[in-house]
Amino acid sequence: MRRIVQISDTHLSPAKQHFAGNWQPLTAWLTTQKPDLVIHTGDVTVDGADVDEDFGYCSGLLTALGVPVLSVPGNHDVGEAYHPHQPVDAPRLARWREHLGADFWSHDIEGWRLIGLNSMLFGSDEADEARQLTWLDQQIAEADGRRLGWFLHRPLFIEAPDEGDKGYWSVPPKPRAQLLDLVRKHEVAFVASGHLHRAHDFEVDGTRYIWGPSSGFVVGPELQPGMAGTTTLGAVTYDFDGRDYKAAIHEIAELQTLWIDDVIHEVYPPRAA
Repeated sequence: MRRIVQISDTHLSPAKQHFAGNWQPLTAWLTTQKPDLVIHTGDVTVDGADVDEDFGYCSGLLTALGVPVLSVPGNHDVGEAYHPHQPVDAPRLARWREHLGADFWSHDIEGWRLIGLNSMLFGSDEADEARQLTWLDQQIAEADGRRLGWFLHRPLFIEAPDEGDKGYWSVPPKPRAQLLDLVRKHEVAFVASGHLHRAHDFEVDGTRYIWGPSSGFVVGPELQPGMAGTTTLGAVTYDFDGRDYKAAIHEIAELQTLWIDDVIHEVYPPRAA
């Protein structure tokens, strides 16, 4: 039996401490869970896409957990495809890799191959997008019968696999279709994500989709369109036993419910076009 805990969207920074108060109660709760591995599904930093100090600070916090940590990047860590101010690109990816390691990876545990994907590359046309997809095919081909679970920042979809472009909120339709073909063909057991600051757990075509909640803050309806899930603050546990697993979303009562709506102009001030 092995336990993994997924945390997400911590949004930490030495300069902008708006959500720092939730880190200690999260780490205290993690200690009670005794995980073999922690997986962070992105937006580790407030603004690592532009601020190197955010990465140095967050790297130290993750190391201090005292257990192995694997992370995948979020938009605030490495930018996003064709963003006018923070496009995902080689320098931003290099900053992530310097401080937090590989931006996509695989990890074998019990009868499983867990795959971490850099969802910010999807639809970017960066060289690393093609490299990641080639690597993903190889990791699946070499899984040697292990069951597959994926971790990424942006969810593949919000309401339905064949929905239109949801912009900021999920993977664009074209790369999504390619990834969903792999999910179906190889019977990926679950796809875990973050980004939405909502907790949700549902199944489509035999695959379980788990939206890991943020431990940092929640988002109000003026900034986020109505969607499924709850405004829970917490984390997700995964218990693996051979080829079986159990996953559960946990609300962590000690986390303070902070709303990004109240401080967004301080944390993410608007930029001129």
